[in-house]
Amino acid sequence: MKNLESMEQFEQLRNQGKTIFMFSAGWCPDCRFIEPVLPEIESDFPEFTFIHVDRDDYIDVCQQLDVFGIPSFIAFEDGKELGRFVSKDRKTKEEIENFIKGLK
Repeated sequence: MKNLESMEQFEQLRNQGKTIFMFSAGWCPDCRFIEPVLPEIESDFPEFTFIHVDRDDYIDVCQQLDVFGIPSFIAFEDGKELGRFVSKDRKTKEEIENFIKGLK
């Protein structure tokens, strides 16, 4: 999963194609819990670009999108929000996959 590198990149990715932003932080134990399954999830949904957003580096994006709990996922297609899986709860591989399947 690629890391978000700038606000300009966020705007571009949000407005072009299908992108899922995963909001996380290095200190978040629930984020570390799902890390091992993320490559598999990415390969199962090749129609999406997956981007890791470090909550501490991009707090403005989090506030703009009302992301107050991590790990959280927000999907966009061509600038339109398709859906969000946003909460402070630990997430399982199955829950993340079901969220993505529900976007189609």
